[in-house]
Amino acid sequence: MIRNRSNSGFTLIELMIVVAIIAIIASIAIPKLMSARLSANEAAAIATLRSISSSQAQLQSSSAIDTDGDGGGEYGYFAEMAGTFPLRINNAGVGGPGVATVDELNPSVLSSAFGAIDANGFVSRSGYFFAMYLPDATAGGATPGILEQAGPGGAGGTYPDPNNAEILWACYAWPVDVEGTGNRCFFCNQEGDLLQCNNRQATPFTSTTSVPTFDEVFSIAGDMASPLGVGVAGVSGNIWVPVQ
Repeated sequence: MIRNRSNSGFTLIELMIVVAIIAIIASIAIPKLMSARLSANEAAAIATLRSISSSQAQLQSSSAIDTDGDGGGEYGYFAEMAGTFPLRINNAGVGGPGVATVDELNPSVLSSAFGAIDANGFVSRSGYFFAMYLPDATAGGATPGILEQAGPGGAGGTYPDPNNAEILWACYAWPVDVEGTGNRCFFCNQEGDLLQCNNRQATPFTSTTSVPTFDEVFSIAGDMASPLGVGVAGVSGNIWVPVQ
């Protein structure tokens, strides 16, 4: 009796051939998908920094934050711009905490998602962490940066210097998982300068374990009022160049 092969299914050799073909296709397709994902996340990080720059300009020009009462608007932290935490207010000529349900920015200039500040002071978006620094008082010729915390003010409740906060801010973006969610790191400031580095140093910026310090791109360590170190090695040894 002749067996109907159409009802016999695949032979072992045929199955092995199919599996081999699938493996070859996967070996080609998966790296391309990963590369596309990394490129998309990096593009999203750049777009986010541009949006942050516009939001900071809006906030400063509105004078919604004026902690020394001199009429000059100050730049803000993510949660302030997102309207999820009260704005800093004038407390006898210095910065102080605003009142909940009274001093939130309305309408906000950033998405409320930027109000989700983690315990490290970072915001996570599309495979990248973002950190916002505002300036402390200038001392010894240097202006330190104060990282946002999960609440009003800066690190440890230290509020930015009112005069310096009228003219300075700095924001960094780096991958949540280097080579997994992104490779390059990015920077933006009050001038709209948008810089990038390849992030190929021995210990790349990634996760919450290796992050840019506030002075990473500045020409003078510890001073966010100094010129940007474009085209020269930053604090970590990275070369920062304009985003093309």
